[in-house]
Amino acid sequence: MAMKSANPTYDVYTAIADPTRRALLLRLSHEGERNVSELLEPFSISQPAVSKHLRILREAGLVRSRKKGRVRLYAVEASKLQEVHDWVSHFEKYWDDKLGALGEYLDKQKNSKRKT
Repeated sequence: MAMKSANPTYDVYTAIADPTRRALLLRLSHEGERNVSELLEPFSISQPAVSKHLRILREAGLVRSRKKGRVRLYAVEASKLQEVHDWVSHFEKYWDDKLGALGEYLDKQKNSKRKT
């Protein structure tokens, strides 16, 4: 039986799969550098849980940290999200086609209700 690595490395997709980690990324992108205590405020989870989420984001290359005195500050490292953007962009045509078809359907429904 293989042992798990003591220092797992997370990929970008695993890191953003969790809604709490996505929320942390959004907060950091809107508010800039924050420490764990500041990031903890809107969540109903413990400080160790937030720290674990930040570690996963850091290992995936989505967040960087630096020490300022006795505090560790976290900030977004958005360049790794380019990988996600590149992958998702392959599906834009599909979404555009489906949303276009939905728009046409809704327009027809709206026009048919006006006639009655």
